[in-house]
Amino acid sequence: MTSMTLVRRIRARPGIVFTALTTAEGIANWWGPDAGPVLMSECDARVGGRFRLRFRMLDGTEHETSGEYLEVVNPTRVVMTWEWTFGGEPDERGHVSLIEIDLRPIDIGTELTFTHAQLQTKISAEHHEWGWSGALEKLLSYLSARQDAAATR
Repeated sequence: MTSMTLVRRIRARPGIVFTALTTAEGIANWWGPDAGPVLMSECDARVGGRFRLRFRMLDGTEHETSGEYLEVVNPTRVVMTWEWTFGGEPDERGHVSLIEIDLRPIDIGTELTFTHAQLQTKISAEHHEWGWSGALEKLLSYLSARQDAAATR
């Protein structure tokens, strides 16, 4: 098994980032690797709660994932299982992996460390790194736009 880790610096407080990571409305604004839409976002971010998300990529393919929240510590940490229920990475079908997200306050806002572990192959980890990189860029854009909107009020 293998894993991948991404680190991003975000110009928003950890509480704001945490909300974007743990609410259906927040997730609907950034999930998926490209500019395609989130079609469904269900989220019960509490230990034992579940999530289910479906998104469409710009190439028209649809993908759905679900999982269970194992750890939810507002505003610093989220740990959840991850399973492709439709589409997704072929090497991961029928397998449950693990996502850990840590949020640390820094001078400009938040340092986000995102780890997707227990992936089946190195190629799968590379594909997930590409996908999560795109999603995290969308998260940064979404939070930046929210900050800009708040500043103009």
